[in-house]
Amino acid sequence: MGALVLKVELPETRETLLVPPDQSQERLTELLRRVGVALNTRCGQRGLCDGCAVELVNGRLIDLSCGKTVGVENGPVVVRACQCRLVAGEPVRIRVPARSLLGCGPQVVSWFTIKVPRARSPLCRSIKLRGRDVRRSEDSRQGICHALAAGLPAQGTVRCPAQAVREILRCAKNSDVYVSVEYRGEQWRVTGVSERSASSRLGVATDVGTTTVALLLVDLDTGNILAEATGFNRQMQFGDDVVIRIGLCARDATMVKRLQEAVLRATLGPLLESALRKAGRFPDDIACLTVAGNTTMLHLLAGVDPTPMGTTPFTPAFLRHRVIRSAALDLSPSRNDSKSETSESEDSDGPGRTRVATRRWASRGGPAVHLLPGAAAYVGADICAGVLASGLVYDDGPSLLVDVGTNGEIVLKHNTRLLGCATAAGPAFEGCGLTCGVRAGDGAISHLRFMTDPFMVHTEVIGDRSPAGICGSAYIDFLAQARRSGLINRIGRFNLDAFPHDAQRLIRQQDSGLALHVANGPGKQRLVISEADIAILLQAKAAIAAGILTLLGRYGISPTEIKTLYLAGGFGLHVDPASAVGCGLLPGFRPDQVEFLGNSSLAGAYLALLDSGAVEELKRISQRIEIVELNLDPGFERCYIGQLQLPP
Repeated sequence: MGALVLKVELPETRETLLVPPDQSQERLTELLRRVGVALNTRCGQRGLCDGCAVELVNGRLIDLSCGKTVGVENGPVVVRACQCRLVAGEPVRIRVPARSLLGCGPQVVSWFTIKVPRARSPLCRSIKLRGRDVRRSEDSRQGICHALAAGLPAQGTVRCPAQAVREILRCAKNSDVYVSVEYRGEQWRVTGVSERSASSRLGVATDVGTTTVALLLVDLDTGNILAEATGFNRQMQFGDDVVIRIGLCARDATMVKRLQEAVLRATLGPLLESALRKAGRFPDDIACLTVAGNTTMLHLLAGVDPTPMGTTPFTPAFLRHRVIRSAALDLSPSRNDSKSETSESEDSDGPGRTRVATRRWASRGGPAVHLLPGAAAYVGADICAGVLASGLVYDDGPSLLVDVGTNGEIVLKHNTRLLGCATAAGPAFEGCGLTCGVRAGDGAISHLRFMTDPFMVHTEVIGDRSPAGICGSAYIDFLAQARRSGLINRIGRFNLDAFPHDAQRLIRQQDSGLALHVANGPGKQRLVISEADIAILLQAKAAIAAGILTLLGRYGISPTEIKTLYLAGGFGLHVDPASAVGCGLLPGFRPDQVEFLGNSSLAGAYLALLDSGAVEELKRISQRIEIVELNLDPGFERCYIGQLQLPP
């Protein structure tokens, strides 16, 4: 049997693939991935979402879910690529919409607000010792340690190995000495000795999210951000949320390594390389990295099996601050612009300096990677970072931190206590499972509002392009405005009697019920919001709202008593506070109570990078947060059911 012909129409190009016989039984998603066309396999290729939907234009495919053949009869047929394979001996032509491409540009939040002061005490620094003071010391080792400690913050002790002591004494015979030290959690450790002041060292602050990753390249001496890089977490190809990825690890032990490689080699490595290129710097300029993220992401980054977090009692392998050498993680970005295999001294600063960066990186074990501490399996380092960066931990309160993403994490500050919970909102607000849902990115409808006389739907689109789908903030707008105008009732059904006569043309009957035509998408696609979509959104909305009310109920606090509701994460980039309140996502609050933080996880990682005291504060915060298991709370289910309705 010869090669099979697969013709692929992409938004900006066309490809013809010749599929060898030994690959003919593979899923369409796998065939496309081989040639660099990665689709949004959000559900781990289980056929539970439409992230990888493509149009079958010509030919036939085999539907793996039922074993039947799918063909084209009266026009293109939409199929899930993860559930289809080719038919032997038959050419096929498919069309891939922009919204199904994993490479469709993400809207990653890299801006943030820090509402607490920081000390100038980076995790890695250089301390100058005066040569004559070292020579005068009677007990050289003890004297050196005392001299180093004098230039460091109060926390921790200094460890100076014998080899470093000898090197310091050797250098001190002729000049002053510059000693490089790094913070390792319980102590400072000497990592280098030189007779010359080292060039400015760099640090990297990173937020590793389930969907997206944001990275900052920072000058440790000044705190200046030299470059940033953002992108999708390439683990997405295996599944959209942490529950799916944990499940994959439970079923197949090799998935831990594959998911680790996806976040390290395929995600962080290229982002590091991009940031270094923008700043004109090299890998061996990097002294340390800090990483904030949810507990599952930190486990997978460290190569630790997250399976125990998939079932009660949801036990993580680690929560404490952990330091790992980047070489042990196989994290080593490359800069291929070195001109020779030899380089000048590591302390040389001349414009002609060249370095074999990856060789030096590997020979030193690479810079330290600090995985920041978390509070629980589903209240991770990202939330602890937000509690610190927002200043909530120091608020008089009562205050709330709400991070709406694939999961919803909530922390309440009341008097001296911190109460936290996680609620399974699901990825609906990222567009998953919705008829025309997409993540926030170029081409996504981010806002909509109803216009009258004549009735029409006005939309705002991210980026300078035609709409490709609808993202979470627009769905929130829809719920609030449609309910306020009476176009949908409290349980999310369209109320046709409330529609103006000229609006009837926008309503269509679909298999999943009535649907409102919002805009025209690519080709002939109609971007709609259906009653089935509304039902999914109400479930996500109810989970967040019930989590908030459950925490408040522990202390008898009403929403109006909250001084500040800090809204964190990418969801806050576009969401309208009035819509979030109006649809009941933030039940009983006022828009003026809401304050946006941006990427508070990245903010905390940045703080920790530049202030070793912040790492200690994060440890204290992680231990102070009391976790409320909502599934064990007797009132949560009743509250959740009540929040499935829209406000009166």
